[in-house]
Amino acid sequence: MSQYFCYFAYDMKKYRIEVSEVLSRVVEVVAEDDTEALQIVKAMYRNCDLILDASDYVLTEFSVIDE
Repeated sequence: MSQYFCYFAYDMKKYRIEVSEVLSRVVEVVAEDDTEALQIVKAMYRNCDLILDASDYVLTEFSVIDE
């Protein structure tokens, strides 16, 4: 059986497939404007005060990476 597989393996090509998972969460903050709100949430994320996990899962995408 392994000889059969190896024979056809020579005709096969390698492919690079990217797997991407999207996580998303809406965070409410109090701020004077949207710029400040973004800064607050970005700081929370950088400081690990906001960590997305499996409960924030939205979708998975698969794509072929060109050589």
